[in-house]
This record gives sequence, C-alpha cells and structure tokens, in this order.
Amino acid sequence: MSEAVANATEERPVVQALRDALGDDVLLLDQDVTSRGAGIWRSDNIAARVLLRPRTTEEVSTALRICHEHGQSVVTHGGLTGLVEGGITQAHDVVLSTERMNAIEAINPMERTVVVQSGVVLQTLQETVAEHGLMFPLDLGGRGSCTVGGNISTNAGGNRVIRYGMTRDMVLGVEAVLADGTVISAMNQMIKNNAGYDLKHIFIGSEGTLGVVTRAVLRCREAVSSQPTMLVAVESFDKLLRFLKHVDGGLRGCLSAFELMWHNFYELVTTPPATNTAPLPSDYPYYVLVEAMGADDTLVEAVLTEALEQELIADAVFAHSEAQRQQIWALRDDVEQGFRYAPVFVFDVSLRIPFMEDYVAEVNAGLEREFTEVRNFTLGHMGDGNLHFVVSVGDGSAEARRAVEKCVYEPLAAIGGSVSAEHGVGLEKKPYLSISRSPAEIELMRTLKGSLDPKGILNPGKIFDA
Repeated sequence: MSEAVANATEERPVVQALRDALGDDVLLLDQDVTSRGAGIWRSDNIAARVLLRPRTTEEVSTALRICHEHGQSVVTHGGLTGLVEGGITQAHDVVLSTERMNAIEAINPMERTVVVQSGVVLQTLQETVAEHGLMFPLDLGGRGSCTVGGNISTNAGGNRVIRYGMTRDMVLGVEAVLADGTVISAMNQMIKNNAGYDLKHIFIGSEGTLGVVTRAVLRCREAVSSQPTMLVAVESFDKLLRFLKHVDGGLRGCLSAFELMWHNFYELVTTPPATNTAPLPSDYPYYVLVEAMGADDTLVEAVLTEALEQELIADAVFAHSEAQRQQIWALRDDVEQGFRYAPVFVFDVSLRIPFMEDYVAEVNAGLEREFTEVRNFTLGHMGDGNLHFVVSVGDGSAEARRAVEKCVYEPLAAIGGSVSAEHGVGLEKKPYLSISRSPAEIELMRTLKGSLDPKGILNPGKIFDA
C-alpha cells in the first residue's frame, strides 16, 4: 500500500473500501488530484484529494454504491469546460472522472445512430462518425475538450440549435448510475418510443445531481455535401429581425446557424493581438454569421442578393472555400479574446428575440451606473434566443461579481427570460434560479432530487441547496 493510500485510508474508511473494490489503478490521491486544474477557463486547481477513473458502468456502479454507503459526496468530471462552477469540488469530495470511459462502441450508418461512453470528446465523435458518412450536429467552441457526458449533463446547445435543437434532441437513450449504484440502462435505439416515461430526460440537463450518465445512444444525421457560410453586416436591430425571417424562409429549412456579433465583439476579435482579419469594415453595429448546411450555393447567393436589394443587410462576404469558411467561424469562436481585459465575468442568458435590443441596452445602462469603466462584449446564437456577455468591469471581487449579476439577471424577470440558456446553473447561478423557475417548479426539482439521491451525495449544493 502506498503512503498516500495509507494516509487517506486512516483518515477516511471510504478510500479503503474504494481501493479494495476497484484497485489502486482506479484511484488517484492527494497531489495527483490537487495538481489538476479545476477547469479550462480557471486558474485554480481541484480541491478534492480523491479522484476515481473508472472504465466501465460496472465500476461506476461499484464506486457510487460504496460512496452511498459511506455518505460520501461525489462530483463527476468530464472535460471541465463548464462555465457555471458545476464541477467545483471541496476537499472532502470524491471526484469521479469519465476520462477513461472514452470508447465509441458502435456506429450504425443505416439507422444513423452511434453508441458511446460518456467520456468521448465531442470533436472525436464528430470526426469518427464523419468517416461513415454521418454528422453529429451538436457543435460548440469547446468541441476539442468537452465530453458527451458533459454535453448531456448540461443539455448543451451551441451553434446549430436553430436547426437541430439542443443535446436533448440528439439523445435516443442513456445508461446512468443512480446515487446508490443502481444502473438504469435505458439504451433505446429508436426515434419513436412512447412506452411510458422517457427516463433519459431525468438525466439530461440535471448537471450530475440525479445520476451519472455512463453511456448514450445518439442520433446522427446524414453528412451534408455543402456548408455555405457568409458574414453580413446589418445597420439596425429591426433589420436583423427581418433578415432572420427572410433568410430562414428563403433557405427552405437549411438555415443551421445565425450567429450575431455586436460591433464591440467584432472589433475585439479582428484587432491585435487577435490574429483574425476583418472580412468586412468595422463600422457597422451588427455582424451575423449565417450557415446553411446542405443548401445549394446558388440558392444562398440568391437569398443574399434579395436581402441586399431590400436593404436588410448593408454588406456581405461569402465563403468561397473551406479555408474562408473556417476563417469566418474563427471570428465567432474567438471568445477568449475577451479575457485580455481580465477580470471578466461570462454569462449566457436566454430570452425572446423581440426583447433582445432593449434588454442589452438595459444591461449596459445598469453596468454604467455601477462602474466607471465598462466593456461588455456581446454575441450570441440569436436565432434561438441565446445571448452571451463577456463583461470586463471592476476588480474581480465577489462584490463586483454580485453587482454585475444583478445587472444581467434581474431584467430577465420582467420578460420571462432564463438565467441559463445552455451552460447550466452550477454554483454560480444558483442564487438566481427563482428568476427563471417558479416556486412550484423548484419544489418539484427538490422532490425529484430527494427521491433519486436521498443522501444528497451527487454534486451536492449545485443548482439548489438540499
């Protein structure tokens, strides 16, 4: 027995039980855990001193059964790309990492499905199914790090929600382990199955608080042969609304992305030290990335020409090569540029499209009342009502964060918006859950949590207090 295991066992019998059942190879302890970063956007490290790296659902089941017996809290880690402190740990927690559960088990090109373990990285999944003539539509900036399990646990959205929906719309079945180790294998492989409750939805978007997803059946689509992409400049928000309606109708169901960038974000990602070049002049208030997967270039260019003739858009550039398409997308994905003005606070909110212009103005007015110098780089998946803010104000203190959160979240109450569009709640948004969910909804959430995790060991304290 190593000295680290011996010391941990002396202090915590649960560690000895886990070691006896799973072996030393599954356990990491002390420095091997605390030397790991707490997230890709964070500068701190994991606080927990015990980390498990199971390879199978059976090992996850064993681990949770033991932790349940000992009343041991468990926090599940995937790619650690989350932005709401959903994976933050305390010293007494046990981390369950899915990093070794990274097998793509089966691909069925005819039925357009794929069976995966939860630790599979999204980009790996995308590239693998592409080799079989398929496409997994979910796509987001963290594709190279985020995992399928993390996408499921947060019901991730990303760039193509306007056409393909959220993660929830791409999951046919899941296998999950409950807090006491019970395995729920609901690995449905059919698009239609209305036989009773659809149990996968219990786990999708629950942020690891109701069970640990270990495997999933995912719905793919046929690979597209074209991805026409353009960047357009728009002179007013009213024209943005009309252009969205025009392009969605004109593209006959092929609109797959409508990504809006406010002027300040466009300027941020096209000026040094950013390496992107500006394909359009930088003096317009709004820029939109439009993608039409599977559409014919001729149709897209016709729709674009009509928009110019109707003066819905002021300028445009069309990607005539894959390299140009990637360059346009690089603008939208370069959110990291906002961190050059650290400290920054990052937000994702959801609201109805007609309210967006006034809401952004109200947020900025509130920030300007609270702080002397304000930068609020604004962008979002406008087509599905999702906005992102990268706010640089204040000194990074807890007081500054609370002041910014008040400016961002409180105006959502009056317009029926949500404090979380796609990132989840975690610890960060927990105080504001009541803005988006009624008391009855929150109470039902608590009831469900109490039924599936009566000891409260799964990701405790996240979303709401037990």
